[in-house]
Amino acid sequence: MRTSVVGRTGPTNSSDADGGPLVGRDRDLARLRELMAGHRLVSVTGLAGVGKSRLGRAGMGTGPWQRVVCVRWKGQGTAVPGGLGRRVLAELAGEAPVSRSADVFDVAADLPPLTTLLVLDDVDPVHLECVGLVQRLLMALPTLRVLVTCRRPLGVGEERVFRLAPLDCGAPRDTERPSSAAELFVDRARAVMEDFRPGQADLEVVEQVCSVLEGVPLAIELAAQQLSVSSLADLPELVLGNQCRLTGSGRTVPRHRSLRAAVRADYVLCEEKERAVWRRASVLLGPFTEEAAAFVCAGGGVAPDQVPFCVARLLSSGVLERLDEPGAGVRMPRYRMRRAARDFGFELLTEANEFPVAAERRLIHCRRTAAVAENLWSTGCQRQAVELAQERYADLQAAISHALAQREHVEWAVESMVSLWFWWMVYGRAEEGRQALLDLLSLPPADSSARREGWWLAAWMCAESDPERAGRLLARAWRAAVLAGDDATIGRIAYVHGVLALRHHDPDEAAAHFQQAADTIPPDAPGGPSPAVSLAALAVAQIRSAPDDARHSARRALTHPSVRTDAWATMLARHAQALLDHHNGYPGRAARRARRALEALDSTLPVPDGTTALRELIRDAGEQSGRPRRGSLLPLPRGQASPPKRTDRP
Repeated sequence: MRTSVVGRTGPTNSSDADGGPLVGRDRDLARLRELMAGHRLVSVTGLAGVGKSRLGRAGMGTGPWQRVVCVRWKGQGTAVPGGLGRRVLAELAGEAPVSRSADVFDVAADLPPLTTLLVLDDVDPVHLECVGLVQRLLMALPTLRVLVTCRRPLGVGEERVFRLAPLDCGAPRDTERPSSAAELFVDRARAVMEDFRPGQADLEVVEQVCSVLEGVPLAIELAAQQLSVSSLADLPELVLGNQCRLTGSGRTVPRHRSLRAAVRADYVLCEEKERAVWRRASVLLGPFTEEAAAFVCAGGGVAPDQVPFCVARLLSSGVLERLDEPGAGVRMPRYRMRRAARDFGFELLTEANEFPVAAERRLIHCRRTAAVAENLWSTGCQRQAVELAQERYADLQAAISHALAQREHVEWAVESMVSLWFWWMVYGRAEEGRQALLDLLSLPPADSSARREGWWLAAWMCAESDPERAGRLLARAWRAAVLAGDDATIGRIAYVHGVLALRHHDPDEAAAHFQQAADTIPPDAPGGPSPAVSLAALAVAQIRSAPDDARHSARRALTHPSVRTDAWATMLARHAQALLDHHNGYPGRAARRARRALEALDSTLPVPDGTTALRELIRDAGEQSGRPRRGSLLPLPRGQASPPKRTDRP
């Protein structure tokens, strides 16, 4: 493909026809100038549209150099070999003639001894040629300094790399000043609407748009241009749908006229295997590891052991973002595809008819991940289990939606949801999961272990909003569990019956069910609440009618073998003890127990069910009421009714 380059000698300013002045880059510009003053070769790298060229032009305006020569490649695709070298030598020589066979050292001998800054702008299509050329130039011209803008570093020994990050998104909470990304949006919006004066509500929308666009300046500028044809209120929906639809006018560089063109320029420069990994990895909405990428992306000419190299290449060009700092513990590095790159890759994935296979592998990956998370939960690594579920939640939602839409691999989707029972029930997401699980269970086949476990979980999810449906689901689950001899499911069915009994204000019946659950569920059975949880619930159900039995049940919960690896069960058992103390007229001791239970929680994780009731108990104790406040006293779905409140003091 033909290349087109332009040369320019002399200083330039920080604005051009493709936008306007730099916004939010003061620190970056100062850092770049510092690097350029102290080193002969500096490369500004970053993803497409992040503003490398604009920052480079601003940085070359001041410095110890006496002459500035700028060479920029324009066009798309790969370049003709040798084109960059001939053009650079011609620009350095100025008016002196340069033969086609001239070498760097021949031209250097005729140049005046001036301190020269050579700017090689946007050289990705001629990356390999640029590496050799820069090495020879630095050896031949001792007074030469080179500034390069490209997506990937050159890899030359004395190179100093300045990785240009997107603009900051989201205004700090301790100041009313908008983020640098929002400032850029407002500045470019005023070029479209001179009277654009956003209020506080408008700035919140702007911050939301910039956050979705991940602070990429080109994307923000194109979004601001949409105000000529659309309202500010419509922008969030537009950028959430598909960022590649953003377009603009009045730009000299063709690939800057749309975000799709800018991302496509990256895609064209990738090798075929990298393109395949890019397309297939776009089906993953959340963070992923190299292992996950190899499972989802391998095949069709891409071997599993080739995927990590492709991931590294996509990371170096900004298509992927690494979420872990190198050397941060023993955790495997995680990656995330930037949103615009994912939108573009998903388009190509569909066009290549590769989406069905990629979606199936995503579901298998989610199923495996859910099983790992459940194993972590049941073996005492509950923090890691919640973090894993939180990271993969977006992929799980997409996988479940695809299984429902296509009516295929339903059992895998049900297994995934059951394995993550703690994510739905302990962390208050029953409303989000209930309808999806019910829809999955309505599809054939009817008899399987996954369905059996899915029915009791769906019943638990329905206990508050639709108790009659919960009862019907429990009946189906009980018949299947008895025929299969599944003690764990039988015990968990009894647990949900206890939840329903409490809803109907029958603590005695609830206590009988919780006792059955505690006696039936094996201590090490995965896939649901442990026996210690049932014992803690039993203690709460017994507080009114049998306080001594309640104290005994709470102690049993805290000494049960399953509680050693179950922090949630421990919190519930301590909650039961605090309630009992409060009931017996010891509010101070109850408050201390409740505080210790809260202090043991991990503040970096979502708030588990039961936390609100503990805080209410502390408040009641502070008021010296002597009576437990009505609230979520048990491990029920959030908002579930609690046992009736006592009206008499002990």
